[in-house]
Amino acid sequence: MLKHRGFPGRLTGTDFQFVIRRANPKGVTPITRRERFRDRKPADRRADAAFMQALWAYFGDQPFERGNLDAGRLSWLFGREVVAAEDPFDPESYEALLVINEDVARASFPDAFEEEDWA
Repeated sequence: MLKHRGFPGRLTGTDFQFVIRRANPKGVTPITRRERFRDRKPADRRADAAFMQALWAYFGDQPFERGNLDAGRLSWLFGREVVAAEDPFDPESYEALLVINEDVARASFPDAFEEEDWA
């Protein structure tokens, strides 16, 4: 499993995790599309925006390997702002390639694309 060195581990001051420390010995957690409803808590929305900002700052518009990125956090963005960069896509692989759908991501999280220090 590729570890993305320098990627933030969590949203500062919270327990919203962005990366995992080690591979799951019981099997890889699959990435699935999770529906984001309007009544989500503000903290959840901040975590999504911060994760998107970190993804953009770290990877930009280039394809990236899932590696140690948290499947749960990716799942909130998967299928919209983050899409598969390969076909066929294996949602249960740490080597799966993903890419940011920049147009959708900019519309969903405009503040994430402003030049700020995210680390």
